[in-house]
Amino acid sequence: MVAKRIIPCLDVKDGRTVKGVNFVGLRDVGDAVELGAEYARQGADELVYLDISATVEGRGTFVNLVRRISERINIPFTVGGGISSLDDAARLLDAGADKISINSAAVRNPSLIDQIAGKYGSQFVVLAVDAKKVNGSDHGVGTTGGEVADRGVEERWQITTHGGRQMTDMELFSWVREGQERGAGEILLTSMDHDGTKAGYPCELFARLSEVLTIPIIASGGAGSAEDIAAVLSEGRADAALAASIFHYGEMTVGQLKSRLRQMGIDVRV
Repeated sequence: MVAKRIIPCLDVKDGRTVKGVNFVGLRDVGDAVELGAEYARQGADELVYLDISATVEGRGTFVNLVRRISERINIPFTVGGGISSLDDAARLLDAGADKISINSAAVRNPSLIDQIAGKYGSQFVVLAVDAKKVNGSDHGVGTTGGEVADRGVEERWQITTHGGRQMTDMELFSWVREGQERGAGEILLTSMDHDGTKAGYPCELFARLSEVLTIPIIASGGAGSAEDIAAVLSEGRADAALAASIFHYGEMTVGQLKSRLRQMGIDVRV
């Protein structure tokens, strides 16, 4: 059995790490390079850096930051945020990133997954997915009235873009299957209902996802304790857990978390 991975996530704005709840109310929590280096020292398996202010003006700043990260940090790291073309991906990979995470741009142009995977390989492509839970009776986008009525109040997970602010008509399970078929090497799924709340992950959702995918699944959104992470790695059958708040605010170190997980019978890398 492959050991489970623990991956601190650093949302970056203008070179600084920030954190909020449901992607709003952002607070500065430290220098992105220094914080990443500290997590690597503590035993993180990988890091994820997301440029949440990825504008045309800010793109060069983020590329320079990626170069600094690659010079300082000796564990794999993924970068994402505002990547909308093969050229965008190429600049970040050339700057030293190990993987590219794409999200909204892939929803707009699914062939972007094929393009990056075709040039660099599936192992370089992480498809990030932000999903919200909706009730069938309350959401009729892309369906007929009869279909909605048949579902009643059945839960449906819908794809969102732009940090969860825009709802699409894409259904979660169909989209991740398509992403896998197009060449994504991993799925990074964030429940927008849980992100930053520290109320735990939707483990049933991740377990269902593991039944329809063969590529690794990274769970994101809701880690508040070691027990939450243990649950999504065992009951949720996720291959890795992404967490931010519990590390950024000093509630526990990566090493302390791994020690707790081992005590609970979770196989994690030493």
